Amino acid sequence: MTRSIGLDFGTTNSSLALYDDAAASLRIARFRSTGGFTTEAYRSVLYFEPPAKGPRGKKQSSAYAGPLAIEQYLEAETKGRLIQSIKSFATSRVFSATNVFGRMYSFEELVALIVKRLLEEAEEQFGPLRDLPVTVGRPVRFAGASAEADENFALDRIRKALALAGLGDVRFEYEPVGAAYHYASRLDHSELVLIGDFGGGTSDFSLLQINAKDKRILGNEGVGLAGDSFDASIIRHLVSPRLGEGTQYRSMDKILPVPTWVYAKLERWHHLSFLKASDTLQMLSSVRTMALEPERIAALIFLIENDLGYQLHKAVQETKISLSSELNSPFKFVDGDVDIVVKVKRKLFEQWIATHLRAITDSVNRLLASTGVDAKDVDRVFLTGGSSFVPAVRAIFAAKFGEAKLSAGDEFTSVASGLALRGADTNRTEAPGPLAFLHQSENL
Repeated sequence: MTRSIGLDFGTTNSSLALYDDAAASLRIARFRSTGGFTTEAYRSVLYFEPPAKGPRGKKQSSAYAGPLAIEQYLEAETKGRLIQSIKSFATSRVFSATNVFGRMYSFEELVALIVKRLLEEAEEQFGPLRDLPVTVGRPVRFAGASAEADENFALDRIRKALALAGLGDVRFEYEPVGAAYHYASRLDHSELVLIGDFGGGTSDFSLLQINAKDKRILGNEGVGLAGDSFDASIIRHLVSPRLGEGTQYRSMDKILPVPTWVYAKLERWHHLSFLKASDTLQMLSSVRTMALEPERIAALIFLIENDLGYQLHKAVQETKISLSSELNSPFKFVDGDVDIVVKVKRKLFEQWIATHLRAITDSVNRLLASTGVDAKDVDRVFLTGGSSFVPAVRAIFAAKFGEAKLSAGDEFTSVASGLALRGADTNRTEAPGPLAFLHQSENL
């Protein structure tokens, strides 16, 4: 087999790479947006249009995925259902399916729809892909996993989803190992490298002795938080108080706090659509009539009723990205009853995410301790993924390993390209490859 696929199915973005061993060529799939094939990052989202009357009065709902899903959602006058960050539910036994306009979709079906649409667009560029071997990335620690049983449960669900999407010959590999293969493709000498891969839902680390011809993994660690957790911190500290969290309402002769569980849902953009339920909206409407600050509850209701979760979290991400290069950044979200305009200091943002930064630091320390490697002996630290741009994240590695050892690049495609190379390495020989002892790597 001379061609192999690397698939990085991410919480926020996905990407696909094709390696042709005979031609020694590596190609990254590009996906349609408004201007055509313009992006290598395929948004891991689904959008279901509101159903329209079909033949014989039956209702039908069209489903879109990736960049096209975002476009359809933003252009629609009557909003349908936008489903995001579905990978974050992989370990949840509570979330087995969701009702979309009267039809139940299982977790596996939702993932399969995203992967199937991604493959269809990739095949327009590369030709048929379904019969090729596929190396699929997985985090070292799935978000929400507290035991190995949770990890296996998540892998089994994703395995079934990939089969529904039409993929047969599939192998799982750690995402930071994929990034290591990408990094190793540039090397002409041996290095002891620590790989840090920061996604939407997880931060994963691997320590490897690698060069262009050999990759020996020494250890893996990870923690179930990353970019989405940083976003949630901005929502918690900046947005939610302006939408009524921490305020009170009068009930009979009592002063009661506005229910906090609503704001916990608000923090996760993939939970926000669950708030648009009649019982929740009725409860909030009742609270608004008795609230001491009713305008804030009104703003929250407006946000939910008008499906503004995507726009809100886009504003949050823009502020987070801006704070990667600026010490101060404006946060602005103005729409109808919602009017939030405030300046955010990077130092304050770093205080909000301090707990997450400690968790990342602890994970790296555990990796070094379990492998018996001293930080001074690490030759290079390769950081990839969107949250690797956050200065406070980079500072963790600069402080421990030295700024001169830090390297980065291809933040949104390094895992997919490395997974394709990993697959080619496995397919060249019938003997197990240098990473075959990873119990998480398996054929489906």
